Amino acid sequence: MEEPRAKADLFQSVLYKTNAAVIATDDLVLVVDPCWLPDEVERIRAHVGAIRAGRPVCLLLTHSDFDHILGYGAFPGAAVIASSRFAAKPEGERNRILEEIRAFDDAYYLDRDYPVAYPEVDRAIAGDGEEMVIGGTRLVFYQSPGHTPDGLFAIVEPAGVWIAGDYLSDVEFPIIDYDSRRYEETLAKAETILARHRVSLLVPGHGTATSDIEEIRRRIRRDAAYIRRLRELVAAGDGPAIDAMIDGCPYPRNLRECHRKNRERIRSELGASRDG
Repeated sequence: MEEPRAKADLFQSVLYKTNAAVIATDDLVLVVDPCWLPDEVERIRAHVGAIRAGRPVCLLLTHSDFDHILGYGAFPGAAVIASSRFAAKPEGERNRILEEIRAFDDAYYLDRDYPVAYPEVDRAIAGDGEEMVIGGTRLVFYQSPGHTPDGLFAIVEPAGVWIAGDYLSDVEFPIIDYDSRRYEETLAKAETILARHRVSLLVPGHGTATSDIEEIRRRIRRDAAYIRRLRELVAAGDGPAIDAMIDGCPYPRNLRECHRKNRERIRSELGASRDG
């Protein structure tokens, strides 16, 4: 029996090299994190309309950072998939995220032809290995907290396309907006995914997609080493060595601030650990 076909089209924004994806199989069209600018979202929407051919449309949102959800309103009727923590986000947090979208649009005089709203989730994924099957297409999900509390990995099978959200970028070191230990656990889970699945393509939230398994492993090792080293240096109070960790990184004027925030988060975690 012939395996279902799958075609992955990637749409990289001019902002932060942010990746959206449209993955079409015989059974569905999966839209991932449509972003950023209105014309970019429109290009994704038009592409979906051109290729849909009566297939159901699912919208996968990898986490709740505002840049990854701001295209939600352009796909009314799509079945929304996200983690259970994404779906359970308190109203105050939802409003804060929506205000980030409105502030971004106001800052650049951007108009959208769809409503800005926090996504209503149709399928909330609560565990690891949870599956969603549509015809011959199987979506396999893994929780991926660390960058945020509500991250979600997805593997599109049998094609082997791995949607990683804001992990395993080639242009960013780990951005730890939630918890460094959980981030490390997610990186360990990434190794498990490589062992369990025949990955044909990794699609990170930012940067370059890759089909090179050794490159994926290199990114996992590099990100784990970054967190370990940063934690060691924060514990030692070695500020100059912390600063030197990102010498030569791309886009240093932006990423230096991300590195500083990572340092402060780990410092807070270490303080909480000592207090406990």
